[in-house]
Amino acid sequence: MQILDGKALSKKIEEGVATAASELKERTGRVPGLAVILVGNDPASHAYVGMKKKACDRAGFYSVTHEMPETISQEAIEQTIEMMNGNPNIDGILVQLPLPPHIDTTRLLELVAPHKDVDGFHPYNAGRLMTGLDGFVPCTPLGVMELFAEYEIDLTGKDAVVVGASNIVGKPMAALLLNANATVTITHIHTKDLKAHTQNADIVLVGAGVINLIKEDMVKEGAIVIDIGINRAPDGRLVGDVDYENVAPKCSYITPVPGGVGPMTIAMLLKNTLKAAEMHAQERQ
Repeated sequence: MQILDGKALSKKIEEGVATAASELKERTGRVPGLAVILVGNDPASHAYVGMKKKACDRAGFYSVTHEMPETISQEAIEQTIEMMNGNPNIDGILVQLPLPPHIDTTRLLELVAPHKDVDGFHPYNAGRLMTGLDGFVPCTPLGVMELFAEYEIDLTGKDAVVVGASNIVGKPMAALLLNANATVTITHIHTKDLKAHTQNADIVLVGAGVINLIKEDMVKEGAIVIDIGINRAPDGRLVGDVDYENVAPKCSYITPVPGGVGPMTIAMLLKNTLKAAEMHAQERQ
């Protein structure tokens, strides 16, 4: 069993991004810029945004966070997004989810300019991903693909089961796997017999937000297990969606939680923002 070390790989990627950002600045005078919209007081959201800010600082990026109260109006957030769409110093715009119930999340995500959509949530970028064209890909599934590449895991012909069908993780993950020539099954909350799908899979990728959802008898010997879930256990520990202690011995590769997919998400945000900055620098030449 080999652990897929996202912490080590993310550090390596971050260092590469910092070098490329420095070269971009020397060549064009441009510093990659990321703007974040943070609404309300959700502790997890504030923690994530804090980590993203620190990563931007380490990579030499310019970053700004627009903190807004829980009671903010739809119109006020829309105005802020429009302002950032027109700001030449901002390459990437990120709307931190979830948003309060009175906010139309879909409308806001569609308002972000596709060429600044470093989260890959705009329908334009989702469509390009689905059709195998270049665009911005959601950071978490993109991070998983980077792990596969780093450990030289060939996906061609592999039977992959994705557990969870969200627009942020499950669906783009399935599209990336399909584009890499894997055979893909997507399961979700309405799937009748989850075990029937996972127990014969070469790769199980789970992002359902349910502690210990994937148990030892649900994976075959030698399977690759990618745990995308992150949950707070009753005792305060951070845990994934996989019963790691019992599942890991059966696996050829597995991601730990924490230290697996999580750090890769932020590394991919940096990579996407750098990509946007390089595109914008070329346009201005």
